[in-house]
Amino acid sequence: MMDNRTGKGLSFVKRIYIPRIIGLGIGLISVAAAVAPLSLPLWAWVLLLFNGLLWPHVAYQWALRAPLPYQAEQRNLVLDSLMGGFWTAAMHFNPLPTVTVLSMMTMNNVAAGGRRLVLRGAAAQVAGMLLASLMLGTGLQLNTSQLQVYACLPMLTLYPLALGWVCFRLAIKLAEHKRRLSALTLTDSLTGLLNHGAWKDLLLLRFQACQQQQQAAVIALIDIDHFKTINDTFGHVVGDCVLRQLSEELKRNLREGDQAGRYGGDEFCVILPGTREDQACQAMERLRERVGSYRNPQLPHLRISLSIGLSAFQPQLQSPEHWLEQADQALYSAKRRGRDQVNFAAGEVTTLRLAYPD
Repeated sequence: MMDNRTGKGLSFVKRIYIPRIIGLGIGLISVAAAVAPLSLPLWAWVLLLFNGLLWPHVAYQWALRAPLPYQAEQRNLVLDSLMGGFWTAAMHFNPLPTVTVLSMMTMNNVAAGGRRLVLRGAAAQVAGMLLASLMLGTGLQLNTSQLQVYACLPMLTLYPLALGWVCFRLAIKLAEHKRRLSALTLTDSLTGLLNHGAWKDLLLLRFQACQQQQQAAVIALIDIDHFKTINDTFGHVVGDCVLRQLSEELKRNLREGDQAGRYGGDEFCVILPGTREDQACQAMERLRERVGSYRNPQLPHLRISLSIGLSAFQPQLQSPEHWLEQADQALYSAKRRGRDQVNFAAGEVTTLRLAYPD
């Protein structure tokens, strides 16, 4: 949940902390230069120093310890706007310091909460102006001195840089999260290989590339022999370990451009671009032998074997489904002939896949 102490609410509080320190610290310079000629009472100067130097740390600790950090930080941002409005009225709306303070506050609200926080911040600024007018009196100072101009320069230059850096870091994090989420939607959670849908999409792209550019390619369907028996005998935990073992062997033995996926259950699939039939057979034979030689000292009776069906791209293939059907028929033929072997599709296959026992 966003308002969880360990969730995004807490990270939001931490993200606001440094910009608030910088913004209120250099904003203190702008406000102090604007109110210096106005003979404010001592308590107003104490409040100004507190707001500029201590409030960032108080706000941080307040939100950090709140049951709902995100909501607490939203409240702190509204209080920032309230004080911004207070100081603009306290400086008698001196044009440059007023525009500087209010624009920086609004910029911060836009970055932190969008339109809703901007509207809440604007209302808080008006409330702050009214409060200062009641407590300090009203006035209008339309002349900005050279000292006040120079006092506003740090706020106009340094704070946008700090806010921009925070937004940049956030954009990098969001891009990374998006990349991870995209990877999760494309991969099988157990094996880390492409899932069924993602692999089928790549198969379509490879089929089109082979058609248009006359490229060679081979696809392979791989089935773990007697996988149901492995699950029934050793349990599903061991069955999952067998699936992961095969996926690791695929990752280790395939080339960088080869695309392996989990087709479903105990069946895996591979696209081998730029590969001749003999090369594909050799690669799958190596895979079959490596998986077959796997031994687990804790499960000495566990044996793993693979049946593999291969199909090379042919110009007369009508669709990627037709290509996949040929590999499927080759796999069925390998299982029918005794399993634990690699079998290549022979000619064009038009019959549908028959159900075969695991």
